[in-house]
Amino acid sequence: MEATTSTSTGEDGNSMLRRWVVSYTGMSTDNIKGLILALSSSIFIGASFIVKKKGLKKAGASGVRAGVGGYSYLYEPLWWVGMITMIVGEVANFAAYAFAPAILVTPLGALSIIISAVLAHIILREKLHIFGILGCALCVVGSTTIVLHAPQERQIESVAEVWDLATEPGFLLYAGIVLAAVIVLIYNFVPQYGQTHIMVYIGVCSLVGSISVMSVKALGIALKLTFSGMNQLIYPQTWIFTLIVGTCVITQMNYLNKALDTFNTAVVSPIYYTMFTSLTILASVIMFKDWDRQNPTQIVTEMCGFVTILSGTFLLHKTKDMAADGLTTSLSFRLPKYSDENGEGIPLRSQDSFRSPSP
Repeated sequence: MEATTSTSTGEDGNSMLRRWVVSYTGMSTDNIKGLILALSSSIFIGASFIVKKKGLKKAGASGVRAGVGGYSYLYEPLWWVGMITMIVGEVANFAAYAFAPAILVTPLGALSIIISAVLAHIILREKLHIFGILGCALCVVGSTTIVLHAPQERQIESVAEVWDLATEPGFLLYAGIVLAAVIVLIYNFVPQYGQTHIMVYIGVCSLVGSISVMSVKALGIALKLTFSGMNQLIYPQTWIFTLIVGTCVITQMNYLNKALDTFNTAVVSPIYYTMFTSLTILASVIMFKDWDRQNPTQIVTEMCGFVTILSGTFLLHKTKDMAADGLTTSLSFRLPKYSDENGEGIPLRSQDSFRSPSP
């Protein structure tokens, strides 16, 4: 009798636990798969920033730096190790977008900021202020909030359906604005301000990245459907999305390399994350209409989580300024140059950006 009661109690306990997990997370199986892949991706990508930075600095010591147009890093094995690590992370990220909405996957990139900041402190000797740790904690809290309230993945049956979403007037307008902004930045601002204003390089990466993610998601859905028995490779839209992904990724990598070679890693990572995530969420909301499947409370909660992440990234960025200046209470946005281990001065951020000129 006691054994029966114990077994019944155990089954009831397990049943209650399963119901609690489902009711608490509200996450589908696909969303959970996307979550795990996104977390793995962030770990690899966060580590790749540091390895690539080491490779860029080593290559720059014996050749022309990437920040001034050189490509000597292509002959540096350490840079390729970092690139392979990033590719592994991007593949996991690619797979994550096939299972979960961008509004869930993209914010989890905050984890890569934490990893890159900590590794930069340990390996590159880039100081991490105590408030930087608080910034990392805020990123984790914000990411958790978004994960728990993210929308379910939209059910799509073919790549042609994704193409229809991508060719609606709203998203075409967004894509046109992005293309125009990227052209202006590359031809008007990069030659003149690229070496002093971090927002120029990061702006190009983030704008192109938002289009890249939408195309990656489309391609990921096409491959997922193909592997499940519904061949999507026969549709020309699949190959168009593939071409867009290739073009965008090459552009992103080029300007991200320039940013990493020119500016402090712990500054590049949070700014890139903030801009890239903001634009990607905007693109996803426009194209996939993620918020149409949510109530106002869920949307507001997600936005609060995102603002928490932004606060964490800003705090992490600002404490890097404070560590560089040696002034923990300074509110100035002006930064000195950071001396790397080779004694070369590398500007952490534009001396004039985000600050009004003195009267």
